[in-house]
Amino acid sequence: MYFLTVHDIVAFARSRHILCQGRGSAANSAVCYCLGVTEVDPSRMNMLFERFISRERNEPPDIDVDFEHQRREEVIQYIYAKYGRDRAALTATVISYRPRSALRDVGRALGIDEALISALGQGAPRHVQPRGAGRALAVGAGPSRTGLRFTPD
Repeated sequence: MYFLTVHDIVAFARSRHILCQGRGSAANSAVCYCLGVTEVDPSRMNMLFERFISRERNEPPDIDVDFEHQRREEVIQYIYAKYGRDRAALTATVISYRPRSALRDVGRALGIDEALISALGQGAPRHVQPRGAGRALAVGAGPSRTGLRFTPD
């Protein structure tokens, strides 16, 4: 049922010309390819199927789908209308970069020479305190507390 639900959501988005793409471990799934969730044929690309489903994984596989940012709300409202707000949830992973790591990743993505990236990184500070971290630390919520994660303001 899970694969068909994701297929339905992707089919809705594509019928409205909303850009979307399945990615991550699902990109290796022949089922996702056949359903049109991903557009890369795993049999032609020599992909590792084990990344999608494996005995070593402790949880079932997930399917990541990215939607066009400007029209994402249309997809969310479709899901609420079709499946019910009580059966849908939004999840996100918020990450923060240290300045040098951010420069390195952006530089690589833009194809900038590694030597230039390193030179630019020399002028960047090593650490920057995240927004809101001061308040969190003041009430005893710090990185040493297990199970606690910082989120942006």
